[in-house]
Amino acid sequence: MTATENTQTAQPLLDLQRLGMTVRRRRRFWLSLGLLGFVLGAALAVLMPPPPSAATRLLVVHEADTPTDSGTLVATDVALLETTRVAEETLRRLGANESPEAFLKTYQGTPVTNNIMEISVQAASEDEAMRRAQALADTFIADYRERVRTAADAEAQALIDQRDRAQGDLDQVNGTVAELTASGDASAAAHLETLYARRAELESQISQLNEEAEQARIGAPGVLAGTQIVDAPRPVTASLVAAVGMNALIGLAFGLAAGLGLTAVLSVVRERPVLRREVAEDLGASVIAELPPPHRGPAKLWRHSRTVQDRKRVAGTLARLVREDSEPVSVLELGCPETAAALALDLAMDLAADGKVVLIDDLPGGRLGDLAGDGPHPYRIVDAADLPLPVWPEELHVGVGSVSPGTAWTDLARLGTETVLVVKAGHATSLWLHTVARQLADARIPIIGVVLVGPDPKDRSDGTLWDGLHTALRGRAGRELPAARAERAIPARATGQETEVFGPVQPENGLSHVDDLPTKRFAPVRPKDAEVS
Repeated sequence: MTATENTQTAQPLLDLQRLGMTVRRRRRFWLSLGLLGFVLGAALAVLMPPPPSAATRLLVVHEADTPTDSGTLVATDVALLETTRVAEETLRRLGANESPEAFLKTYQGTPVTNNIMEISVQAASEDEAMRRAQALADTFIADYRERVRTAADAEAQALIDQRDRAQGDLDQVNGTVAELTASGDASAAAHLETLYARRAELESQISQLNEEAEQARIGAPGVLAGTQIVDAPRPVTASLVAAVGMNALIGLAFGLAAGLGLTAVLSVVRERPVLRREVAEDLGASVIAELPPPHRGPAKLWRHSRTVQDRKRVAGTLARLVREDSEPVSVLELGCPETAAALALDLAMDLAADGKVVLIDDLPGGRLGDLAGDGPHPYRIVDAADLPLPVWPEELHVGVGSVSPGTAWTDLARLGTETVLVVKAGHATSLWLHTVARQLADARIPIIGVVLVGPDPKDRSDGTLWDGLHTALRGRAGRELPAARAERAIPARATGQETEVFGPVQPENGLSHVDDLPTKRFAPVRPKDAEVS
């Protein structure tokens, strides 16, 4: 076994792989929220249908209309329609006792083209909606025409004022001409020519201003006559199917967005490991086997046999590991008590072929007894309250317990001197996994391995720890005490095969192993050596 470079890789602020897997694993949650939004949207459309409404269309002619207008003029008309002045005048026409602010919320204007505007009004009934739409259209047209006339009168008055000023200048010029003519001064001939030209210019200007003032006073007849109702008020019948479909789609979109957002936020905040690599790093033990998650609903019927086969295969793997040592072993669950109980029963069945097996049930609610049933079994199930149990020859104790919050850590050593952790992926936080690893280390209970329940099918990370050369001796090897190692080395000295002790691995090929511990190579244990020890 070779040691990899012992460097700490920087953890990203946002692990996209874990985020994607968490979103995929929580698809029931966000799909349920999407379905809930879909149902609520459809129910809202059925239980709260839109009120009766009416619509009318107006042709609004603008004096400054141009072919290149982008709709700013009709947008101004819509903005003027939705003012309290128009709303107040409309209510006065209707004789309604309602505030203009409340009435403004019941209608809206929509530009159709550069000169066509549609007015939609909601009311308690269709007749009332049509009446309000008619009154609103009449009010807007009257207000529009009044604004056009006011602008024309202001323009005419400005032209008249300009004409009066020109007339005053003309009167002064005429007075000066009369004085010079009466004086008979021959030297004033040139000045008189200038005054005559000025008088002719002022007379022409006054005549033009008179014509423009008359034209402005008349206004724009085409604008006044062209602005009218082109589509009489009519009731608008809303399609219930369309409303239900639209609201349902909106609810579905909001539900999915809320579900996905909440799932992503919880994935980052709660930090529940899903990847094999993360679970192995947090627990300090390798993932040695995997089991599918418990199936729900109808899928439980046709996938039951496959689940049982997978569980028995994992139980066989654990049985081979347990047979290597006759010490009591425990199966501790975290987030999957039913799976751990079934796995412990299958493990006991495999171990029963070698001798007597006693299952110690320390799960909440006595799940082992309920799951095993009342039939004859090749193993015996006892309650954890009966501990300590007498140790009979050829008898193996398998404890089944939990490391969920609230666990009595000091009692775990009674279930077994070594353990197999059955952990549900994405159930516990990284902090709790660290707590479990620390408590088991304090109790001197080595972890044989981790059985991961419900791993992500697209997880390609490695669940085996490869941190350095010294990590090759884990589990039972790490539990060995120095005194026991010395006793095992005595027979070797007698035969000339002593245990060799190697120093730390020196840096080589650019790799840093400064944190690696010294490694011992033990002499082989012969049958006669085992008898002596």
